[in-house]
Amino acid sequence: MSSDSKKELLVELFTEELPPKVLKKLGDAFESGIHAGLVSRGLAAADAKVEMFATPRRLAVRIAEVADIAADRAESKKLMPVKVAFDVAGNPTPALQKRLEKESATLANIIRKMDGTEEVVYLDVTIKGAWLRDALQAALQDSIARLPIPKVMSYQLANGLDTVQFVRPAHGLVAMHGAAIIPVEILGLHASNVVHGHRFQGKKTMTLASAGEYESRLEKEGGVIASFDKRRHEIERLLIAHAEQCGDTLGDREEYLSLLDEVTALVELPTVYVGKFEREFLEVPAECLTLTMKLNQKYFPLYLSEGGLSSRFLIVSNMRLDDARNIVEGNQRVVRPRLADARFFFNTDKKTKLADRLPKLASVVYHNKLGSQGERAERVRAITNSICRLMSAEAGFMAQADLAAQLAKADLVTDMVGEFPELQGTMGKYYALNEGIDAVVAEAIEDHYKPKFAGDALPRNDVGTVVALADKLETLVGMFGVGQVPTGDKDPFALRRHAIGVIRILSGINETLSLIDLANSVSRAFKDCAGFNFQQSAFLDFMHDRMRSVYLDQGFTSHEISSVLSGGVDSGSIHPYVVVDVPVRLSAVRAFSMLPSAQSLAAANKRIGNILKKAEGVKQAYVKSSMTEVAETALATAMETVMPLAKSQCENGDYTASLQSLAALREPVDAFFETVMVNADDPAVRANRLGLLATLHREMNRVADLSKLAA
Repeated sequence: MSSDSKKELLVELFTEELPPKVLKKLGDAFESGIHAGLVSRGLAAADAKVEMFATPRRLAVRIAEVADIAADRAESKKLMPVKVAFDVAGNPTPALQKRLEKESATLANIIRKMDGTEEVVYLDVTIKGAWLRDALQAALQDSIARLPIPKVMSYQLANGLDTVQFVRPAHGLVAMHGAAIIPVEILGLHASNVVHGHRFQGKKTMTLASAGEYESRLEKEGGVIASFDKRRHEIERLLIAHAEQCGDTLGDREEYLSLLDEVTALVELPTVYVGKFEREFLEVPAECLTLTMKLNQKYFPLYLSEGGLSSRFLIVSNMRLDDARNIVEGNQRVVRPRLADARFFFNTDKKTKLADRLPKLASVVYHNKLGSQGERAERVRAITNSICRLMSAEAGFMAQADLAAQLAKADLVTDMVGEFPELQGTMGKYYALNEGIDAVVAEAIEDHYKPKFAGDALPRNDVGTVVALADKLETLVGMFGVGQVPTGDKDPFALRRHAIGVIRILSGINETLSLIDLANSVSRAFKDCAGFNFQQSAFLDFMHDRMRSVYLDQGFTSHEISSVLSGGVDSGSIHPYVVVDVPVRLSAVRAFSMLPSAQSLAAANKRIGNILKKAEGVKQAYVKSSMTEVAETALATAMETVMPLAKSQCENGDYTASLQSLAALREPVDAFFETVMVNADDPAVRANRLGLLATLHREMNRVADLSKLAA
């Protein structure tokens, strides 16, 4: 196919306002679906230049170098085994003749090839290349069918007879290959070359001469920046410029990125204006004001360069006006009552102490099998105290943790949290500080929900850490106890997120807390819950799976993780559940696996394990003086030198050194298996050699199960 037949392809679907929170996903899916459909049909290259466009009223894609017809391709089609295709005389059977007639082929088109151990007849055929119209029609249908639409709408077409379904009513379809219109149709629409501009500030319609002028004409004449990424970049540029003009900042970029994506999906011709509110509202905690501005109004709060919230905010508008007073004043009038509500809630809530709110938690349902939020709060408090005892915490610390746990859920029944559930914990901190409660306790009340998501910060102090751990374990054990275990993609109580939070917390504290001890302690807090049936093994398996996921994300291999989570023998099967120990052991295993002797020792370890499994009644003891072979005596001597050092290093937490000490055993272990018959005929000799291997196996696996490293 010559390059002359390859041109830019443009496809646009013009709609009513699309859901802003999923616009980017819809645009990406539309683009990838169309592109993939053309690639699979041989009309576009996988690495072709592809541009995605998405605005509140359109989804579009432009693909470079798209052919109008795909090249023909040769294909071998499997027909049947040779023994079915030909009779004993070598003549074609009726089955083969019938198949050839169906394929409009002759014997000249077939070849014989081996398929495994069987000779098979294949038909060489030429597949005609797809025409762009047919390929695009199929790709368009497939792409729209697979869009991640949160909720489908049904609507009637203009004829008043037919009903179609889509995320929003669609009113226009553009499909152009260079200057030509591709006559495809979808959702009752027929393709054209007519695009639509900004609802108020651009040409209503424009007729495109070619696919290549789509973006430029929409922006210059239609008042629409069609590219989602370009529009997003322009909005952020304007926000930063206006913030600097005010002498303020936008704050932490990570804090406003989701709002930036949302407003990008709300406007087609963005501009930014500065609004302000009365400084008296700054008496209210900044989180209350910024949340109502961002959540309800989509404003960007500004922050003073020296710290603290500014009384100015930024408005992203879809209207570029020389005189924007009406827009600015209108937005200021709208935000003022919301800020006044926040101030009213805050001042009203402060009149009641957190402790006095606790009885109201009894009327808030937590779970029909686990009782009220009041009962839950008491469990969190009991679990907090249990964890403190496991840590051998001092009395002062226990008192702070107990108070934080007692008050942690109290703000759930405040007016502010009732209006803005996102502020739970945060408002508890402010109300605690207002009462004069110690700042450590107040911070713990706020932080006990942390980490809330991947990458979120951990609690700031040890009291918050203990209460956060108690809160997450209460949720995990409680839900496991009433059978609310995640299945597939369904995890309505976010137990996977809670489990990862527990792992992150336990990994970062200087305490050797075991998940087994914690699970036992937590389950006792549910003794009064009827029908509670906690299966510890299922819970520990679930936590193991989450640990595996966490450490895979950190770059450890599945073999390394399996070796550590399978458990060493220095403390039975306990250490994989002492989470703080796991990353240290993983690092040690990684360092060990880099040694030249690692694979040989891992393989030997695996071999020893298999031998011991087959033997019965093996005792982990041996008598060196009873040994008859030089290699077994040499191995025993090496073990007596290496093992005490490796054991001491392991007990002192120097797992890397402990494993590296084992490297000295490579040669005597290899020599043992080369020259010594373990399963000797003499029962006493056999038992002694098995005892030697059992001792070696135990000592080698103190840090991790090295057999899991064997390739």
